[in-house]
Amino acid sequence: MNNISMHILDIVQNSIRGEARNIGILIKENIEKNILIIGIKDNGIGMDSGLLEFVTDPFTTTRNTRKVGMGLPLLKHSAEQSNGYVKVVSEIGIGTQVHATFQYDHIDRPPLGDISGTIILLVAANPTIDFKYIHHINNKKYELDTQEIKLALGDIKISDPKIRRFLKEMITENLHEMCVV
Repeated sequence: MNNISMHILDIVQNSIRGEARNIGILIKENIEKNILIIGIKDNGIGMDSGLLEFVTDPFTTTRNTRKVGMGLPLLKHSAEQSNGYVKVVSEIGIGTQVHATFQYDHIDRPPLGDISGTIILLVAANPTIDFKYIHHINNKKYELDTQEIKLALGDIKISDPKIRRFLKEMITENLHEMCVV
């Protein structure tokens, strides 16, 4: 995967396959401390300790269609190549948390990529799931909560093309404003 937003997409798809109804996506960019943190938390079915022990092994998967699972192993590789790490915590019936850190300025750290496009793709493709996306850049914070948005939209679907376009522009503009010094 050539950018972090694709890692996020892949991990969130695991959450969706794990029957999560609430998914949190956290990104913390702390340029002063030279760290990038990615967190994904869900309330899905979770994993038992046996699966959790080998979850970053590419030959460990719960899928029946193929015998490899590359999402977490690739995320782990990207993080470790950038002086970071991946930690996965899970409990059956409670959900799963994936935490990844990267050295922010490391030459091998993948770029963030199109995070606004990734978030909107996830939201539009999964309108029954509630997403909370929080993005910190240094001491500034942006938050998008689809539960609040759906409530405000009433009968209008969050997957409506006009709503998707509006939300993508809103995320992009807010992230851009957070980067302006």
